[in-house]
Amino acid sequence: MQTTDTVLMIEPVAFGFNEQTAVNNYFQVQQEGNVQGEALKEFNAFVEKLRVKGINVITIKDTLDPKTPDSIFPNNWVSFHRDGKVVLYPMFAENRRLERRSDILDQIKEQFNINEIVDYSEIEKENKFLEGTGSMIFDHDNKIAYGSVSLRLDEDLFRKFCSEFGFQPVVFHSYQNAGAERLPIYHTNVMMCVADKFVVICLDCIDDELEREKVIETIKNSGKELIEISEDQMQQFAGNMLQVQNNSGEKFLVMSQSAYKSLKPEQVSAIEKYCEIIYSDLEVIETNGGGSARCMLAEVFLPKK
Repeated sequence: MQTTDTVLMIEPVAFGFNEQTAVNNYFQVQQEGNVQGEALKEFNAFVEKLRVKGINVITIKDTLDPKTPDSIFPNNWVSFHRDGKVVLYPMFAENRRLERRSDILDQIKEQFNINEIVDYSEIEKENKFLEGTGSMIFDHDNKIAYGSVSLRLDEDLFRKFCSEFGFQPVVFHSYQNAGAERLPIYHTNVMMCVADKFVVICLDCIDDELEREKVIETIKNSGKELIEISEDQMQQFAGNMLQVQNNSGEKFLVMSQSAYKSLKPEQVSAIEKYCEIIYSDLEVIETNGGGSARCMLAEVFLPKK
């Protein structure tokens, strides 16, 4: 239940620093030079590493018009579920709302059955947002959803989603050091990852002691090993990981090269007890986009045709 062998990735054509998201994504840093060209090289190398391991990667090219500099991160606007449902999410940045493309869903339909499209995007008009599996982390096996409250995750909307899709919501607040301030982390998936038998999480980001204890208790009660990372490692995207499987059912934990290099040997060993690690150089994408490997992968759990 927890992992899929198919992911959707959007090939960038005009990737770059997005000023609309930078207002609350404190990982973003604007670089000079051929950012699109370098990002495309990173994207293609990443796709190849996944395919070599037998993971089914559906790549769809972005369009130049409308301009969508963050389209490389599709997991925020869409999710694909085992019961044939597709969910469209309300997005904080206006230019990210343009990433929702019906033609992408049409291409997915060529291989998979879609029974229903659940569209929450109208809630954007109320200035309420819930950015897919960026803001929500699913423990599919135990029907638990973890959500860190921010401008990208409205608590009421998160609870509504959980009620409608049968998840137990675990709500908390997480923070990062941004200059001299301590500010909310924009997406839950940069500070935690849930795999089949373990959870990677930065507990130091959860400043409230009661909330932290609730998260720890939930993870332990789920029967999964808790692998803790530091805030410094989180800043290197060590929380932005995703477990996938290949056509033979072999499991892999996918992350960026910067995330992998930040891990201590004992953390690597803890992960490799359960699955092989795949990592790829995503430095330009991480720096300008403020997202990493997990953000680039939209899991496809839909029934195959």
